Amino acid sequence: MSPLFTPIRIGGFDLGHRVVLAPLTRMRSEMPGNVPGAAMIEYYSQRASRGGLLIMEATFVSRQGNGGYASPGIEDEAQVAGWRRIVDAVRAKGATAVLQLWHVGRASHTSLQPAGGEPVAPSAINSSAGSLIESGYAPASPPRALDTAEIARVVAQYRVAAEHAKRAGFDGIELHAANGYLMDQFMQDGSNHRTDAYGGSIENRTRLLIEVIEAMKQVWSADRIGVRIGPSNSFNGMYDSGPVALFSHVARALAAQRIAYLHVIEPRVVGHNEVGDQTPVAAALLKPIFGGPVIAAGGFDGASAAAIVEAGDADLVAFGRHFIANPDLPRRLREQLPLNAYDRDTFYYGGAKGYADYAFHSDAEAAVALER
Repeated sequence: MSPLFTPIRIGGFDLGHRVVLAPLTRMRSEMPGNVPGAAMIEYYSQRASRGGLLIMEATFVSRQGNGGYASPGIEDEAQVAGWRRIVDAVRAKGATAVLQLWHVGRASHTSLQPAGGEPVAPSAINSSAGSLIESGYAPASPPRALDTAEIARVVAQYRVAAEHAKRAGFDGIELHAANGYLMDQFMQDGSNHRTDAYGGSIENRTRLLIEVIEAMKQVWSADRIGVRIGPSNSFNGMYDSGPVALFSHVARALAAQRIAYLHVIEPRVVGHNEVGDQTPVAAALLKPIFGGPVIAAGGFDGASAAAIVEAGDADLVAFGRHFIANPDLPRRLREQLPLNAYDRDTFYYGGAKGYADYAFHSDAEAAVALER
């Protein structure tokens, strides 16, 4: 049997297999209000399998943290109720549901902000970030730097979002600290030029990350919290002068927090695009430092996912594009069935096309495939 289909316990989660739904920005919440609705219930229910882990899409912790039109939130009662219906549908199929909490920082647009305000960031530095607004793609608006006193309010936004996720019935939460969003912006020195306690040294630049984790731990036990990082990320204009030192420190600091897992994006993916066929190296570097379970993500197919788990460099593998196009992906990988092709043009917001309309593999087709 493929190592992808052996049971595992990570933190507080007992899983029947290691094929994970990656958190994917799909922008199909109901507008106005950014409320998870019927389309999202169907989409996630389709991708739920017994013993599987679904990490649900980046969900803004506050209106200030919103980075895309029709992205869902978790800041008000309507959104909590919408997520509760999704969680109920997923758990009815025996899957584990984790919600990724998101604040985009400078990767936003004034049209998405409260009262049309400026996006916030560690420093007032423009980036190459873009936002998907109601009319389509637009360059991110110039940000303003957060005052030191404001940072505590950002931490509080995450704590409240963690409380809301718990009331929605999730099994756990994941902190999005990759892809050039707020946590990442604070950590990397290309975007953080602060001179206060949140800038300068690696310890200072990772201070917000740890403060947010500690705030989440007031709501959730550490074994139900994961963190996603992108050690080689250049998406949204990101860079750091010493990424190995930075992310090694991050892995050690998160190990000390005793979180459930570390979710690592491999360098062959930048943002949502595959940029090459490099060997996965990030999880292999950080797993010995972190010491706990690692989920690897970025450009994997069934063979490469099985290989990284077999080698011990990761414990689970998160799939994005292939899970979008194949709602029954765990079955297809287990039975070595052909995969549907994905349509990149429909990845992001829009209607039903390219969302919950991808075909399942029928038993008749499976029988023919096995005979071959």
